[in-house]
Amino acid sequence: IAKIQIGTNAVWLLKPMTFMNRSGLAVQQLASFYQIPVEEILIAHDELDIAPGEIRLKQAGGHGGHNGLRDIHAHLTANYWRLRIGVGHPGDRNKVVDYVLSRPSVADEIEIQRAIELGCKQIELIVQGEAQKAMQALHTR
Repeated sequence: IAKIQIGTNAVWLLKPMTFMNRSGLAVQQLASFYQIPVEEILIAHDELDIAPGEIRLKQAGGHGGHNGLRDIHAHLTANYWRLRIGVGHPGDRNKVVDYVLSRPSVADEIEIQRAIELGCKQIELIVQGEAQKAMQALHTR
């Protein structure tokens, strides 16, 4: 974990040491210890249903079969924010596990990195409670 300052806001960063599909307990424990409301948690994650290079911000919703989000749902309510980073879909649900555990193609990796950079540029707005402005910047190009 790390504590950083974004504008006038203290922000806790967490990269669990567990497997992704067991990250919910770490998120819950950090939120509980530092009394962080679920509505102020932002989870950045890969999203199969979005093309590489695309990024979306949303609050609440289902886990959509994402095992990391499924575990977070089991430890928190579903009302946290998600920064959904598109990685694309292999086209066959039987290939999903190998696809997400493999390195993306060079072209996809460039697009994914571009999306991450775009998302990072909106973090200050999100932290300041200006999520709608961040959504507008991320969702319209």
